[in-house]
Amino acid sequence: MPTDPKDALRASVRAAQKRYEAEAHAARQVRRDAFTKAQEEGLSLRDIGEAVGLHHSRVGQIIEGK
Repeated sequence: MPTDPKDALRASVRAAQKRYEAEAHAARQVRRDAFTKAQEEGLSLRDIGEAVGLHHSRVGQIIEGK
């Protein structure tokens, strides 16, 4: 039975999506760790938010893991 020539393309797309998800997860964790450390060392949520262009409530959500 001949294989569909698009199978390799589908596999490539799935691999790219899996890589994206893994890298995005890692990046979110790095950001969360940096925000947490900054807060622990004295920056307020507002300070962090101003530095990265996010609302302070969003910074709090990120630190909480939401």
